[in-house]
Amino acid sequence: MRSINSVCVYCGSAPGRDPNYAAVADALGRTLAEAGVRLVYGGGSVGLMGRIARSVLEHGGAVTGIIPQFLADREVMLKDADDLVVTADMHERKRMMFERSDAFVAMPGGIGTLEEVVEMMTWAQLGQHDKPIALLDVGGFWRPLVDLLDHMRAEAFIRPGYELRYEVVADVAELLPRLEECHRAASGRREDAALLRRM
Repeated sequence: MRSINSVCVYCGSAPGRDPNYAAVADALGRTLAEAGVRLVYGGGSVGLMGRIARSVLEHGGAVTGIIPQFLADREVMLKDADDLVVTADMHERKRMMFERSDAFVAMPGGIGTLEEVVEMMTWAQLGQHDKPIALLDVGGFWRPLVDLLDHMRAEAFIRPGYELRYEVVADVAELLPRLEECHRAASGRREDAALLRRM
């Protein structure tokens, strides 16, 4: 039985330099649609954001777009989404994206993409959620971030007991199975913790 029913994808509102970014956005959109997994994303119609949302819709999938009012015009809101939410500000947007998603995936993007996925890592590190997080590492895009996180760990700023749990996935075909595997592992940890509390 599938446990991941919706995936939040963070990605750029620009297409990026490498044409493969758009190709992977198309492939991920098709994969989500064919698996019956709803896309939750930032609501824009431009760049990789628009690309993945259109791909989901073209393949018969479901899309939730969540965009703050001040970005609705700048990023040209995708009005074709079957569930479109306009929020008052970025804080409400991020909270709603979190609440409506079973997992989080970061594709290539800019500082906003980085900020959003790192926030999910931080919340998980602090025990606020245990939803799966994955970096879709197109052409090694996320390698500098992974190296930085390793450096933080080596310098004892990521301490034992506060480890980061995230996946680095290079192949779209592996993404949903890895997210499901992480979800099962998190469920097992919750069950173990509940058992210990009862002992």
